[in-house]
Amino acid sequence: MGIVDEHDPGYGPLVDTTVRIATWNLWGTYGPWEARQAAIVETVRAADADVYALQEVWSRGDGSQNQADVLAAALGGYHVVYEPNLDRDAFQSGNAIVSRWPLARRDVRVLPRKAAPVADDEGEERLCVFAEIDGPRGPFQIFCAHLSWRGDHSAIRQDQVRAICEFVRDQRPRSFPAVLCGDLNADPSSDEIRTLTGRAAVPVRGIWFRDAWEQAGGGPGHTRHHTNPWAAKDLDIDRRIDFVMVGNPKLGGVGHVRRVELFGDNAVDGVVGSDHYGVVADLRY
Repeated sequence: MGIVDEHDPGYGPLVDTTVRIATWNLWGTYGPWEARQAAIVETVRAADADVYALQEVWSRGDGSQNQADVLAAALGGYHVVYEPNLDRDAFQSGNAIVSRWPLARRDVRVLPRKAAPVADDEGEERLCVFAEIDGPRGPFQIFCAHLSWRGDHSAIRQDQVRAICEFVRDQRPRSFPAVLCGDLNADPSSDEIRTLTGRAAVPVRGIWFRDAWEQAGGGPGHTRHHTNPWAAKDLDIDRRIDFVMVGNPKLGGVGHVRRVELFGDNAVDGVVGSDHYGVVADLRY
C-alpha cells in the first residue's frame, strides 16, 4: 500500500507556463563599443527573453538615441524604461528594462553612495529602476539594479540593498513575487547578497529573494570569467556577480525557478558582446 501524501504547502495546482527574464551588463561605451553593438543585438535576440534588465546601457548626451531603444527596435517593438546615471564623454550610461509587453507603471530609486567610513567616489549615482509589466497572465514587477563596484565598498552595497528592499516593499501588493535583477558587484557569500537571500538579517521584514542560479543552475555560473577577453584584462578572479532573484512563490507556484543559464558567453563573428556574461531564467507564470 502506497503512502498517501496529504501535505499541502498552499500553492494549489502548479501552472506550467513560464516567463523568461534576462539580466546583462552591456559595458556602456567601453572598449570597441560600436563593434560590440552587433554582437549585443544578436546575443539578445538569441536569448529570446520576455523581459531584459540591463545595466551600463549607453545613451547619447543630447538624448537623441539610447541603446535600450535600439535593442527594443531590433527585438520587434519591445517597451522601454531607461534611466541614465553616469556621464562619459559625449555619452551617458544607465539602467534599462526592455519588455515584450507594455509597462503599466515605472519608477526609479537613487541608491546611497556613502556608508561610514567609505564613499563611492566614482562620480556615479547608483540606481534601481522599477517596472510593472502588463503581461498576458497578469502583472509582475521587475527591479533592475547596479550596485557600487569596488571590493572595499561592501558597506555601501549593504546600504544600497537596504534601499532596494524598501523600494520593493513600497510597490506592494502583488500577485507575482518581486523579481530583482542586476549587476550587484558582489559574490553570493558576501554580506550584501546574504542579506537579500535571508541568510543574514533582512533590512525589511518579509522582503527576501531566492537566487535563481542557486535554485536551478549548473556549475559555478561565473558572469565575470577569464575566458571573456574583455574581463581577462582586469586580472580578477572568476566571479558570479550578476543575478536574477525572485521572491517566494505565490499561488500556482508562480515565480518558481524552472531553468536558468548563462548567455553572452559565446562570440558573435569573433566578438564577445560585453565584459560580463548575462543570466536568463524561466519562472512559472
